[in-house]
Amino acid sequence: MNWALSLRLRLGALELDVDLEGDARPVALVGPNGAGKTTLLRTIVGAHRPDSGRIQMGDLSVFDARSGIDLPPEQRRIGYVPQGYGLFPHLRVLDNVAFGRPDLPRAERREMAREMLKDMGCEHLTARRPTTLSGGEMQRVALARALMVGPRMLLLDEPLSALDAVARRALRAYLTDYLRSRKLPALVVTHDARDVVALDARVYVVEDGRISQSGTIEALTEAPATPFVAAFFHGTVA
Repeated sequence: MNWALSLRLRLGALELDVDLEGDARPVALVGPNGAGKTTLLRTIVGAHRPDSGRIQMGDLSVFDARSGIDLPPEQRRIGYVPQGYGLFPHLRVLDNVAFGRPDLPRAERREMAREMLKDMGCEHLTARRPTTLSGGEMQRVALARALMVGPRMLLLDEPLSALDAVARRALRAYLTDYLRSRKLPALVVTHDARDVVALDARVYVVEDGRISQSGTIEALTEAPATPFVAAFFHGTVA
């Protein structure tokens, strides 16, 4: 599925003015802290309403300011894994995942959640609470919940940042294989160039709410447009 967005949003001191597009290949969103990356993801999923612009997912327009289209988050079917995974500490794993489908009867969504966890090799975690899970286990549970909606697109906000080096390598490989095997469009915020390399992602660089550069990791490494880009990709291409 092809997707595209063109958004303008003022939120406090941040002025977001971005244009992105992609397909089944993962897209990495990089940039300094406070540049607007998380705000952009939250806008795509429907938490913020842009001042102008559009969001197109294949043939479906989920937001279009000119046409007055603004689908609620549950109708957009966009899977979202926020920083820190956003799991509810008072709910067991099964009900955390089932929360992704509030439109279904409780028994049906719990059975669906059980099958999702089984598919991801996490069925043994169903009765556990998030506080008892490792970082890698929490990442998979959060991903399972995001996938419960049958997403058109997956948004991941620094999915590996809370992990130690060993777990980060393992989960990076898992996530890379997962996205490739399902050809699910994904927009991944990261502060680690190794994530970009592993995902073989197209890159958009966000600085001060705007796209300062985009392209392949090779192109950005060879001809960085800003000091941030030069520092971020330093030494990633032999």
